[in-house]
Amino acid sequence: MSTARAAKRLAQAAAFGGGGLGLIGATLYGVLTAEARYAARVIGPMKAHPAKGDGLYGRYPGHPITLAMIGDSSAAGYGTSSPDETPGVLLACGLAELAKRPVRLVDVSKVGAKSTDLAPQIDTALLSGPHVAAILIGANDVKAQMPPSVSVRLLDHAVRRLRAANCEVVVGTCPDLGVVRPIMPPLRQVARSWSHRLAAAQTIAVVEAGGRSVSIGSLLSEVFRTDPRMFGPDRFHPSVTGYAAAAAALLPSVAAAMGVGTESFVQPEAFRGEAVLPIAEAAVQAARRAGTEVAPTEVAGRERGPRGRWAQLRHRRRHPKADIERVDEDGTGELGPEAGKSMAGSPS
Repeated sequence: MSTARAAKRLAQAAAFGGGGLGLIGATLYGVLTAEARYAARVIGPMKAHPAKGDGLYGRYPGHPITLAMIGDSSAAGYGTSSPDETPGVLLACGLAELAKRPVRLVDVSKVGAKSTDLAPQIDTALLSGPHVAAILIGANDVKAQMPPSVSVRLLDHAVRRLRAANCEVVVGTCPDLGVVRPIMPPLRQVARSWSHRLAAAQTIAVVEAGGRSVSIGSLLSEVFRTDPRMFGPDRFHPSVTGYAAAAAALLPSVAAAMGVGTESFVQPEAFRGEAVLPIAEAAVQAARRAGTEVAPTEVAGRERGPRGRWAQLRHRRRHPKADIERVDEDGTGELGPEAGKSMAGSPS
C-alpha cells in the first residue's frame, strides 16, 4: 500500500471511529511503543517545567492579536531556561513584527500532554478569544500506546472546535521519532516510517477541518541528524536552538493564517516545488520536506476533485528571529505609553 493511501485510510478511520492499528500494523506499533518506553527509561523523568511566557509582545499600536499555544512539551519548551526561549514567545514576537501589531500570548500547553489533553487546553484557550492557535502534539501519544486513529481523531476535533470559534489554526505535525538517539537501529528506521505516516494522516485531518499543517518532523530530522546542538541534555527534547528552528518553521504559516507579512500575498511558485494537489498526495510530500505547509484551497471554485479535497503545498521562506520584549500593560488592557515604538533592532 502506498504511503498516501495508508495515510488517507488512517485519517478516514479516525473520522469514522476505526481502531487504526491494522493500518500501520499492530506489530510495528507494539515495537515502537516498546522502544518509546525504553527511551523514556534512558531519558529519565522530567526534572523541571518551563516558565510560561504569557503576556503582551510588540510595541505597536492597535488591537492585540491573541495567539494561543497548545500542546505538549514541544509547545511548552521543555528544557528551556527562560520564557524568551519557548516556542510561544518566539512566535508571538515574530508575529508582532510581521503584523506591526501587538500580540498577546496565551500559553495553555503542558509538559507530558497527549491528544486526550487537547480538549481541556482548548476550553481554557477559548476563554481568551484567540485569533490564531498553534498546536504541537503527538509524541506522547506513542508513549501512552494510543491508537493512531484515536490520536488523529482527537486532533481533528480540536481543530474543528477552534475553527468554529473563528480561530485560525496551525498544527505542527508529529516529529520524526527516527532522530531520537535513545531509539537504536533498526527500530529507528521503523520509527521514522511510522512518524511520517502519522504526520501525513494528521495533515489530512487538519486540512479537512479547515486548518493548516506544517511538517515539523522532516524539518528537524536533517538538522538533528547533523547538528547535536539541536538536542537538549536528555537527548530527546529539542535544545533552545531546536525550539527556535521549530518556531521559525511555524511562523510563516501563522502569519499567513492571519493575512499578514508579504508572503501572505505571494502566489504559489512552481519552481520552488509549490503546487495544488489532492490532499493525500500533498500530505505525503509535506511529511518528507522541511517546514512544508499544507492548507485547504479551491480549484475552479470547487473544494474537491476526483481524488478528494484540494490542498495547497507551500514551502514558505524563513523569517529573521525577532527581538524579545514583553510589553507592560497599564491595567486597562491597553498598551502603555511606549506603544508607538517598535522593538529596537528587529527586522522590518
